[in-house]
Amino acid sequence: MIRTENLSKRYRHNEALHHLTLEVPAGSVFALVGPNGAGKSTAIKLVMNLIRPSAGRAQVLGVDSTRLSAAELAQIGYVSENQNLPEWMRIGYFLDYCRAFYPSWDNALAAHLVRQFALPLDRRLRALSRGMKVKAVLAASLAYRPRLIVLDEPFSGLDVLVREQLIESLVDCTPEATILLASHDLAEIESFATHIAYLNEGHLEFVEEMGTLSARFREVEVTLEAPKGLPAGLPATWLNAEQAGVVVRFTDTSYEPARSHEEVARRFAGIREIQIREMSFRNIFLALAKSRRVPCA
Repeated sequence: MIRTENLSKRYRHNEALHHLTLEVPAGSVFALVGPNGAGKSTAIKLVMNLIRPSAGRAQVLGVDSTRLSAAELAQIGYVSENQNLPEWMRIGYFLDYCRAFYPSWDNALAAHLVRQFALPLDRRLRALSRGMKVKAVLAASLAYRPRLIVLDEPFSGLDVLVREQLIESLVDCTPEATILLASHDLAEIESFATHIAYLNEGHLEFVEEMGTLSARFREVEVTLEAPKGLPAGLPATWLNAEQAGVVVRFTDTSYEPARSHEEVARRFAGIREIQIREMSFRNIFLALAKSRRVPCA
């Protein structure tokens, strides 16, 4: 559904995105994650042809993103936290206005979304809360059953109940659509994303299926018989190794039960106990961010 090849964006001396190459499979929920300024929103704006690349290219629905026509745009739903809206319009008029642009508009689905989101059709957009505005835009973006849904930080600033309602609507109303999502809301991403792309300072660190990512990350805690310093030359796949008394903790990013236990036993002498814990995606993200943090001088 989406393919990028060496996609880059430079603003004077700042390279916001550096040679991004990835593919978004059809039917996936593909999440772009990373720290602030990692390049997530820049990547989405390039894919949507809202800004032009400095180098490289992107294809959307088999078409170069710089050549997207009305035919392709009618198959794409787009929601952004900074989206400009005709705030003078009432919700009912806004939906009618959008309907004219999309031949596949489903009146029954639009009415269902209005009921589900409890949208006040006679209320002007400018009078709505942030959550209600997102609901109105999402209803307008799902009502024509797009093949591709692009979401740029859609959950930012929303309360938990609203976020859950939006996610349920995405899953229930667009079961066959592909979703490209950039978000800091790690708990919500974990609940329904199928693929993860981790960006850091404009560079793609890895792309992985969610199940594979969860399987290879583990928090390891080693309790020693007596306190000793950390051994030199620990594996590069062990992140954030630290010691407090007789306890050593680190994150193993390539966990395999037999091999990982053997490696720990080989590196540490006088082991009393080894504890291995699964990690939530939020804790995986924090471990990755911490490992890349520049220490204070």
